Amino acid sequence: MPASRSDQNITFQLPRNALKIAGIAFCVGLLLFVVVWLNARRHNDFYRADPAQPQVQADEAMPLPEPLPAGSGASDMPDARPEAAPEEAPQVVETAPPPPQPLPEAPTTAAPANPAPPPVASAPSDRPVPLPGQSPPPAYPPAALRRGESGTVVVRVEVDAGGLPLDAKIIQRSGSRDLDRAALDAVRGWRFQPAQSNGQPMAGSLEIPFDFQPAR
Repeated sequence: MPASRSDQNITFQLPRNALKIAGIAFCVGLLLFVVVWLNARRHNDFYRADPAQPQVQADEAMPLPEPLPAGSGASDMPDARPEAAPEEAPQVVETAPPPPQPLPEAPTTAAPANPAPPPVASAPSDRPVPLPGQSPPPAYPPAALRRGESGTVVVRVEVDAGGLPLDAKIIQRSGSRDLDRAALDAVRGWRFQPAQSNGQPMAGSLEIPFDFQPAR
């Protein structure tokens, strides 16, 4: 009965030339390794210092030359500093003084032509009366005077029993705000002889006209 294939021995035989080739390759590799090692050793010896070469002692070193003293001859370069230009003496220029200019004329403050002078406080009255010397007329506003404004202002003033103005208001305007304000401010600073009834002072009111006309 023939034996099965599994029982058969499988053998693998190398060719005879393969052993020779492997031996030759090993020898060539070993030779290359030796050549490379010798070459590397030769290069390492190149960087080593030669012990026979004499070293320069520190005491035998050449001293450095001393620096030249600073001065005009220390460098061959021309002096970079520019020469100072001679100062020119100031020249006196005689100029004639300008002719004096006329001063601007200050606006003249003119008192009202007819400020309706207050009545003289002599006899008791049923109306308050401005006290002389304590009721100055209003000053003409400079702005209104420059603009040539004029007009009549009527102020009504309420006076208490002590002769002091309680309230003042304009009942007739002049058309100029500056003139109206000047008249109103003046009356608020006045002092009055109060109105009387049966010999007793009492509160009262008074209308005062002011006519503002520039003096010519």
